[in-house]
Amino acid sequence: MKPLLTCSSLAAILAGIWAPTAHGADISTEPAAEVAPVPNERVFSAFLAAGAAFVPEYEGSDSYDIKPFAIANLTWRGVELQVRGTQARLDVLADSPWDVGPIVRYRGKRDDDVSGPVKRLDEIDAAVEAGGFVGYRFGGDAKGQGEIGLEASFVHDVSNAHDGFLITAGVSYAALRWGPAYVNVDAQTTYGSKSFNRTYFGVSQSESAASGLRAYRPDAGFKDLSAGVTAGYQFTESWGVLARAGVTRYVGDAADSPIVKDGSKTSGLLGLAVSYRY
Repeated sequence: MKPLLTCSSLAAILAGIWAPTAHGADISTEPAAEVAPVPNERVFSAFLAAGAAFVPEYEGSDSYDIKPFAIANLTWRGVELQVRGTQARLDVLADSPWDVGPIVRYRGKRDDDVSGPVKRLDEIDAAVEAGGFVGYRFGGDAKGQGEIGLEASFVHDVSNAHDGFLITAGVSYAALRWGPAYVNVDAQTTYGSKSFNRTYFGVSQSESAASGLRAYRPDAGFKDLSAGVTAGYQFTESWGVLARAGVTRYVGDAADSPIVKDGSKTSGLLGLAVSYRY
């Protein structure tokens, strides 16, 4: 049983969060059969969720925007395509305790359409990041309650927007599987390369003169710690609702950035979506 939505990613990213898979909760309302069960011949399943999320304007911002919140899990013959906002990844071992596959992520640009002195910094182009992930799940009962998931991922800019890389490590825990309800908690940390951190948290001399923020050149290092909780409820076998709350704390050189100090070292996220599973 796959882990539910983890902080990742809706930071992602939103990059990067997790969501319940099509088999993420025990939602059966049918009585026990009194005859031999018929094998399930379905080779395709889907979980879709769409709604809105309240998220920071940019990393380190204390101003928030409402943005679309979209999730999709499409499973076919043991391979699962997972879409989390602007991130897509392919789990080629979806039927096993291992999770392995490629990732592609879109990171939106930062321009003058934001609040505060950051709007006077140089525009950062949109980025496309690509890489891979590996994870392992263990424990839990027949419904998946108590399952622990460990995961690590690596992505690198392939669009020459920041020319850096990110390494993320996280853990998730299936805290509740009770009838149509499910709850997951998770935590993660992200390491940013020098190029990534200087692009998103640095301030050049010319930018300092234009914005009033002090010049700053961060080095590589861990940039944040995140934690979150995801809760869902299935009203019927097909339709349900999904809610997500998360918090991120910037650390290291990222926390010392004048961009973050002008904004906030702690940011939050709230999302709500209607879900459909097939």
